[in-house]
Amino acid sequence: MPRHAETRHLPYSPEQVFDLVADVARYGEFLPWVSAVRVRSNSETEMVADLIVGFSALRETFTSKVNKVRPSELSVDYVDGPLKHLRNEWAFRPDGQGGTIVDFSVDFAFRSTLFERIAGQMFDRALRKMIGAFEERAKALYGSDGSGISSSSAHNAA
Repeated sequence: MPRHAETRHLPYSPEQVFDLVADVARYGEFLPWVSAVRVRSNSETEMVADLIVGFSALRETFTSKVNKVRPSELSVDYVDGPLKHLRNEWAFRPDGQGGTIVDFSVDFAFRSTLFERIAGQMFDRALRKMIGAFEERAKALYGSDGSGISSSSAHNAA
C-alpha cells in the first residue's frame, strides 16, 4: 500500500492554494495522466467527481468525494474505481509572511496485486511529477511570488 506525506512551503496565500487544489474540474489541464474530469456535484463544502486516469493504453475511472473546509483543508475519500481505498489530505496553514505551508498526504491500495506492485515501483516518481504539476500550475495562475493574478485565477475566485 503506497503511502506518502510531505510538507511544502509556497509563496501563495492559503486561499490561493486552496482554490487551486479545489478546482478539480481543471485537473485535466495540468495534471499528468488525468485525461478527463466530470464533476457530479459541487458545493462550498463537498464535491463528487470522476477522474479518468490513463497510463499508456490503460484507462481507469476513479470517483472521489472531496470534503472542503475553506481555506484550511481538503480531504479526498474514494468512492468507486479500481482501488481498495484512497485517502488524500491537504492542509493549508499561513506562514505569517503571506505564503502557505502545505501538508499533503496520500494513502491508497489497488485491488489488483499486479497494479499494486507496478504502483509501488513508480509511486515516488509519479508523486513528484504530480506535486510539481501543482506547483507549476500555481506559478502560471499566481506568478512566481504569489503577487500576480491572471485571468484564470480571477475566474477561480468567482
